[in-house]
Amino acid sequence: MSVVFCNTTPFIALASINRLDLMPRCFGDVHVVTEVIDECAVGGRVKVPNLRMLDWVIPVVSQPVVHTTLLLELDKGEKHTIDMAKRNQADWVIIDEKIGRNLAEYLGLRVTGTLGILLKAKQQGWIDSFLEAVHSMQQYGIRYHPNLVQKLAQRVNE
Repeated sequence: MSVVFCNTTPFIALASINRLDLMPRCFGDVHVVTEVIDECAVGGRVKVPNLRMLDWVIPVVSQPVVHTTLLLELDKGEKHTIDMAKRNQADWVIIDEKIGRNLAEYLGLRVTGTLGILLKAKQQGWIDSFLEAVHSMQQYGIRYHPNLVQKLAQRVNE
């Protein structure tokens, strides 16, 4: 069974289109540091359900961050997600923010994000349209680089 950690933004993005179910479909159980659970609970424009109530979410209590200088630029959720993913030799870390993705990859972690989940969902027939899902998320203020969206959409003939 693979070990997967997820940061805050993918939960918010998928919750915005009521498709949190795509995460466990793609990865099974997902490890989530308590900082991310707390960030999602604060609320905002998009309501994320209580992550502790989802049977596929495995809460993880963080430890003091090891790579502090490297992870200095990140917010608390990203910092602890990447650190605990590294400590637990995660197979995947789901993170959308570019700096966080770059640092995770630098530390040797395999990275995907919300768009990767949507791409797989489209390929598996779990959603009708990759672009429609992205556009729906954008209505909630969730942003992705247009060139990346276009490139991924072409992979699924959209």
